[in-house]
Amino acid sequence: MEFNFLSTFVTFKIKNNCMGKIGIAGNQGKGVKSDCQVQFEFLTEGGINIELNSKVQVLYGKSIVKLAHDILSHFEIENARLLIEDTGAIDFVIAARIEAAIKKVIDTTKDFLLPVNKENLGSTNKDDFRFSRLYLPGNSPKLMLNAGIHKPNGLILDLEDAVAPEKKFEARFLVRNALRSLNFYGAERMVRINQIPGGLDDLEFLIPHNANLILVPKCESAEDLHKVNSKIEELKTKHGINNDVWLMPIIESAKGVMNAYEIAQAADNVSSMAIGLEDYTADLGTLRTKEGTESFFARNMVVTASKAAGIQPIDSVFSDVSDMEGLAENVRTSKGLGFEGMGCIHPRQIKVIHDNFAPGEVEIEKAKKIVVAFNEAKEKGLGVVSLGSKMIDAPVVKRAQNTITLAINTGKLDKNWLDK
Repeated sequence: MEFNFLSTFVTFKIKNNCMGKIGIAGNQGKGVKSDCQVQFEFLTEGGINIELNSKVQVLYGKSIVKLAHDILSHFEIENARLLIEDTGAIDFVIAARIEAAIKKVIDTTKDFLLPVNKENLGSTNKDDFRFSRLYLPGNSPKLMLNAGIHKPNGLILDLEDAVAPEKKFEARFLVRNALRSLNFYGAERMVRINQIPGGLDDLEFLIPHNANLILVPKCESAEDLHKVNSKIEELKTKHGINNDVWLMPIIESAKGVMNAYEIAQAADNVSSMAIGLEDYTADLGTLRTKEGTESFFARNMVVTASKAAGIQPIDSVFSDVSDMEGLAENVRTSKGLGFEGMGCIHPRQIKVIHDNFAPGEVEIEKAKKIVVAFNEAKEKGLGVVSLGSKMIDAPVVKRAQNTITLAINTGKLDKNWLDK
């Protein structure tokens, strides 16, 4: 009887707080595809009333309505009006929109979670290749759904600059569901959180749901990363998670540039460090140019700090998606500075980035000779490696081995080349 009394009291309190409120989540209108907009109104009587307007109503109307009923039942809602305007959204999108709309009205600690795609349970390694990372707005499902088929090294679900402030709350549910359900086609599952401290709350939607790497924007000190790691460890302990979660701080200010080495070595799970040149040049009060002279110092600092700390330096995005030759030239410059990857904002940029970060024929042939010489010296028990009349030290051998690995992974060299 005591439980029933408390349950009735809580329900009464919720009804009084929620009367007349309508929660809206999602997108509709011209150009919106693979999404839906949901309006949820909490009622005191009348049962459940679901109105669905969908472009796929004939094929999937019944399953959409059933999913809506399942979600309302999960949150123990017995009286409500739910309007769904659908433009072909799939289950994880619809579920995210309904849950966000409900939670704009009702304060509950419950979550509605669809089953996890088992392909999304794997972890990644600190030194995995990160030539390309494709940014995807965290509140636009149509851009997420097939992004992985373009084979970027990483897919970034962006909760920061790509999401309008009034949409950030609902975007968290969509990104969480995408991490669980979306087919990433082998790409590393990355999320750019909001600037610290606000981004710490984002982590609750990410760490328990198979995020591999967290991008920390506008990072200016090691303390920013310590705060992120403290929250990550709290969530890993709470949810029994053992997988590594890597960090990629993004340097976007003069202060961040000057603290680059401190940031790069802030924690063992810092795998890479990127530079964001749009915000950096704005901080300097200058314009970003194709030549990049205004950012040369900052890019060099990020590369040098990263190399000194043993992590990957990652360059900024190239914003002109129509200029492929300009992109190729930019990548070659980036590689020449020591960067090991860069961001992209359109799938067509991925191949150009991969092709130009990959080692060229001359690099590969030189690396093959060094590796062969190293292997021969090792087999003979020699402590010194030489190629012709030149002595080869350990860093040169390591660099050659990395070149060989890159060549194999980019399809420029057969993995069994030593046997031929």
